[in-house]
Formats: sequence, structure tokens, C-alpha cells
Amino acid sequence: MKALTYQGSRNVSVQSVPDPILVAADDIILRVTATAICGSDLHIYHGRIPGMRDGDILGHEFMGIVEEAGTGVTRVKPGDRVVVPFVIACGMCFHCLLREYAACETTNSGPGAAMNSKTIRPPAALFGYSHLYGGVPGGQAELVRVPQANVGPLVIPDVLSDEQVLFLSDILPTGYQAVLNAGVQLGSTLAIFGAGPVGCMAAACARMLGAETIFMVDHNAYRLEFARDTYGVLPINFDHEDDPAATIIESTHGRGVDASIDAVGFEAKGSATETLLTSLKLEGSSGKALRQCIAATRRGGTVSVPGVYAGFIHAFLFGDAFDKGLTFRMGQTHVQRYMPELLEAIGNGLLQPELIISHRMKLDDAAKGYAMFDARMDECRKVVLTP
Repeated sequence: MKALTYQGSRNVSVQSVPDPILVAADDIILRVTATAICGSDLHIYHGRIPGMRDGDILGHEFMGIVEEAGTGVTRVKPGDRVVVPFVIACGMCFHCLLREYAACETTNSGPGAAMNSKTIRPPAALFGYSHLYGGVPGGQAELVRVPQANVGPLVIPDVLSDEQVLFLSDILPTGYQAVLNAGVQLGSTLAIFGAGPVGCMAAACARMLGAETIFMVDHNAYRLEFARDTYGVLPINFDHEDDPAATIIESTHGRGVDASIDAVGFEAKGSATETLLTSLKLEGSSGKALRQCIAATRRGGTVSVPGVYAGFIHAFLFGDAFDKGLTFRMGQTHVQRYMPELLEAIGNGLLQPELIISHRMKLDDAAKGYAMFDARMDECRKVVLTP
């Protein structure tokens, strides 16, 4: 089959690789009909995710048709059209029984599972996201083996197109969990840092839940314009405003917003000091977006972090967070928990996640798609690939 493979930093290519086979009784083989390039795939593309090996198959946002099912699969059958969550969960461990699927204790058998208590231990295995997260081949391919098929795949009704439901695999539940973690409700004020796909999905979900005012901070003018026109956000371009948090505070009677969402993560452009420390690998992340979230949020408010972070952060300003009595909520998305209700919202017309798509390409052109998405060429917001 054809699959997009990792060949080193900023080097990915479509190659011919062996077809996947059933390994466990609860595996399925999926023929991929649509897959997408995620913002977190760019972390791999930039060489920032440890545990990647040449030839690894990328991709964790995908859906398709069940081609083959193991003898223990009861949830789906050959011919079913399904969306697959990027998190692989067993459904039976301590965390899965609490519906904390991203913390599954059994699916990650990669090097991360053996990490000691002094380091960040990866939770559940993820598709196409390094051997640190299980080394499971991803879905930017013609075929993919999906383990734990009685827990993950969600059957999709024929009345909904692939593009309408594809993002149930990651960015839509991720944006939704971020909004729930932020405590958004009718009349809430919210600041979203990052106008990428997750930030836009958060804006869409916040509107669905009744947020009154949404500020969105980014430095890509075309992304901010799209978010303003599509989700009614108040755009703030930090290329033009040095201190977005100050603007937000001034616009909220000196108080700040009820909650902020950091949809940027560890690749936020930080100070000269942070850039130096990151280059020397003395820290893993810039704290700029988090500092802005802390500053923009009112006393007693919440900072929600769906953006990916790694390692140490310079100048976290914990004292400011303490003084303001802020709550922090963060982490990988418990995708399986939210997929059914979000599918219903899509079916009822409350959410239109497909609006984020700007480019559609064949799988053969995936390397071009990565380069385009990374460079923000041609006002690229989201790339969908079809085998």
C-alpha cells in the first residue's frame, strides 16, 4: 500500500509499504477514505517529537471503511463506515472506566511505558505519533490496522459526508474538551490563543455552548479573518499589538475574561531567552502563550490548555496564577467520550467542522501538503488527503 512516512526533520514522503494485517482478535483493517494533516503533526515534521524512526507511518486523523475484522470484534463489521479516535484505549482499565481514555494504562507498550516517575510518562497509545506513544502506524495511508476496535471506531450514518465527520477523530473533540475544561456556558467571556484548527473548533464549540464574547489571538491575518467571519470572534493580531492580554483586559472593564484557552502549545514564539534555552535544550517549551493566558484571565477564572507542551517552561509566572486564584485544566483529549454527542451536534446542524478545510489533496501529494500547511502557503488552514 501507499503511506506517508517520516524520513527526518522536514522530510516526509509517500512510499510503498507492506499492507497491515490483523494482530489481535479485536483489531480491524480499515480502508482509509479521508485523512487530515493536524497541527500536532507539524511538531513531528519539525523534529520536535522524540521516538520517531525513519519509515514510521504518520497520521492520526482518519476515517474509512472496515475491510476486515478480528474474531473478537463486536462493535463494527466489514462494510461499516467509521471515524477512528486518535487515542487508543482499552475501555477496561482504571482510567477508561472513568472515561479518561487518554490516560489508558494498557495500550502504550512503547518506551514511554517504562519511563520512571521523574519524567512525563505518556498515557495511552496514539496513532502515528512516535514510539514514545506506542509506535502504532498512522492513518495517512491507504490501509491502517486499528487496535481496540470495540472501544474506538464510531459508525457514521450515510447522510453525513466524510468531510462533515472526519474531525471527530481529533480536532473537534479537542476543541470541545478545551471549552468544557474552560467552564464555558451561556454568557461567558473567553480568550482563545491560536487561530489554528483546534482554536477554531474551540470557538465553534464555545458558540454552541452560549459564549457571549470570544477574543482570538494569532499573528496570521487570514486565520483571524476566517475566525471572525465564521465564528464571530474579536480578532487580535499580536504582530500589531505587543500585549494582547492588555487589550483583552481593557475590553473587559479591567477585569479579564472568564477563561482563556491556550491552543498554541510549545511552539509559541517566545522571548530571546526562551529561544536560546530551547536551542540549548535546557527547556522544552516557550511559556509566552501561557503567560498571556494568565494575564488575560480574571481572578477566579480558568486557563484551559489543549496545546501540546513538553519539558520545562521558562517564566511560568506561577505567583501571578496563585494570586489570581486561577484553575488550570489540560491534557490529551478523551476523544471516545465526546464523539457520540458531537456526531449528534453535527447531524443537527449545530456544528459545521468542515468549514475549516481550505485544501483537498490526494495522498500522493501529502509531502506538498505538509510543506504548505507548515509555511501557511495559499492561506492554508486545514489539509484533507484522500488515497
